[in-house]
Amino acid sequence: MTAPAPITLSIVVPVYDRPDEVDELLASLCAQSEAPHEVIIVEDGSQRPADAVVARYRDRLPLIYHVKPNSGPGPSRNEGFDKSSGSHVLFLDSDCVLPPGYLAAVRASIAADPADAFGGPDRADDASTPLQKAIDHAMTSFLTTGGIRGGRRSMERFHPRSFNMGLTRAAFSQLQGFAPMRFGEDIDLSIRLMRAGLRTALYPDAFVYHRRRVDLGKFFKQVHNSGIARINLHKRHPGSLKAVHALPALFTLGTLAMLLLAVFHSPWWLLPNAIYATTLFLDATVRTRSLHVGMLALAAGHVQLSGYGSGFLRGVWRRIVLGGPEFHAYAKGFYK
Repeated sequence: MTAPAPITLSIVVPVYDRPDEVDELLASLCAQSEAPHEVIIVEDGSQRPADAVVARYRDRLPLIYHVKPNSGPGPSRNEGFDKSSGSHVLFLDSDCVLPPGYLAAVRASIAADPADAFGGPDRADDASTPLQKAIDHAMTSFLTTGGIRGGRRSMERFHPRSFNMGLTRAAFSQLQGFAPMRFGEDIDLSIRLMRAGLRTALYPDAFVYHRRRVDLGKFFKQVHNSGIARINLHKRHPGSLKAVHALPALFTLGTLAMLLLAVFHSPWWLLPNAIYATTLFLDATVRTRSLHVGMLALAAGHVQLSGYGSGFLRGVWRRIVLGGPEFHAYAKGFYK
């Protein structure tokens, strides 16, 4: 019997003006119980490059540092893939930090449950700030996103996300990589994976710590663009839009309607939102064991839903009603 081919893991990280994040990520890679095959940092036209940071780790990690003009995360990941040689390529965001057993968990999961593409969940760790923990709750709680990013197995086929996403070389090559979308490019790739008959899998043990360097304003911009991206994806892939994707938009419209009814009719119209807010606060407080995080999560949860919902509605208006071209918001000030 022929022995199975060895699992070699290449890691690709696109980065834009985040040398401090690269430092933390590379430090966590040095602490892995199993070594990566190679680590490829793709500098996407940064004004604050990470070259000095990368140089400090060259004697501890098999590093490739590639500098290119700015084009966004999708094309940067594609160029990183072109420079990789592992049997599987892992795509990580620069603001992720890996627990020591991450690579071992990926290898064990591939061996036990092989898939053409896969992903793991993200979570906050003890070193995360209260706001980072609150945003993590907003992105992973069943009350806001259905919980799939928190590691739950969905009734729907799993869509890997590029903050923690892996593919076999064959699958990535077959699909010719990421599309040149600024937002939603990972979901676009997942949809194409499934429509090509390729298999995806969620590996719950292969989680990352996601230390998002955002405030609530930047978080709103991020999820607003995600709402727009869902409509862009619908136009690229008819049939991919599901009723569940419209729930944040319904929440946004419903909240506005209840506020108007409370002002002009009766304050009792605020009761449904008050019940939801209380549930969100209690869930976050219990999960994080912090009243401070619970209060911040109350704000982050509403930002997540209203940001995504308003972006979704904006996309419906511009793409479907007006028939306009693909777009995204905050092009010049997304990170400001």
